[in-house]
Amino acid sequence: MKYEIEYIEKIAKIITDNQLSEIVLEDGEQAISIRKDNVVTALPSNCAPAVQAPVNTVSALPSQKEEKPAAPQQKGTPITSPMVGAFYAAPAPGAKPFVKVGDVISAGQVVCIVEAMKLMNEIESDVSGKITQICVEDGQSVEYGQVLMYVE
Repeated sequence: MKYEIEYIEKIAKIITDNQLSEIVLEDGEQAISIRKDNVVTALPSNCAPAVQAPVNTVSALPSQKEEKPAAPQQKGTPITSPMVGAFYAAPAPGAKPFVKVGDVISAGQVVCIVEAMKLMNEIESDVSGKITQICVEDGQSVEYGQVLMYVE
């Protein structure tokens, strides 16, 4: 079975409409990967991405000195997004969030939801500890490997 051009165009539109950077589809023996290059995801200045996307840069003139920004301080063990999607802090709009800064959690506890392709994926913590920082806003698009929160 070949992927038809109309199907691929619909997938490309989904990527654009949902501000995704990549989508991979597998069907038995075949797979298709559609990627939108040069995507930059804004993060709060105190959160570091686990994986950084390539970015086009302009180098400074030789006479100018480049100052390197200080590395953001990480506060504990990161919980990262296992997929591209939309981050949700609560199980439903207006509901109490799964966790907030200062909450003590257990390994295996659901800490948020990442919606991908209209599927709600519960994200569980791999570690026990206290939530020290939440790095994304409710409803924000997240990338694969992006830090969602820190547990100490």
